Amino acid sequence: MSKVRADHTVELVARAIYEAEQHAFSWDNGSARSKERSREYARNAIRLLNDDIGVLLFALNEAAAEHSPTGSGAAT
Repeated sequence: MSKVRADHTVELVARAIYEAEQHAFSWDNGSARSKERSREYARNAIRLLNDDIGVLLFALNEAAAEHSPTGSGAAT
């Protein structure tokens, strides 16, 4: 996996972890400390999942596309 792809993967998983923890602030407005902690959790999860990460990444990419302003999914 390339470094850019690995960084993107960590960021996707970290955002999902951050949002699952129901922080008072969105990821974009969250503290650097909270984001870095979520990234560390993400790196650990990715290491533990190893080959099974593909299914998770597919789901996270789909969810991110649905929630982005330019995504193809309808906002609810």
